[in-house]
Amino acid sequence: MYRILLTKRALKDLEKIDAETKTRIGNKLKILINDPLGNSRKLSNPLIGIFRFRVGDYRIIFDMEKENIIILRIGHRKDIYK
Repeated sequence: MYRILLTKRALKDLEKIDAETKTRIGNKLKILINDPLGNSRKLSNPLIGIFRFRVGDYRIIFDMEKENIIILRIGHRKDIYK
């Protein structure tokens, strides 16, 4: 089982998201804890992060270090890759 760590930037991103979407993201993070690479995709541009996890129209950008999942960014798919 992995631990999830959020960066300051990810926390700031999360504050901007509505309550319903936050709940959906929280539920999907529980899945990410058990199997981080099962539903994730590797990003082609490693400058913003290594992996992404999809939650509807939102994306969670993260890296992995040993047993830690480090959430770098959370945002809408139209804005997150800019």
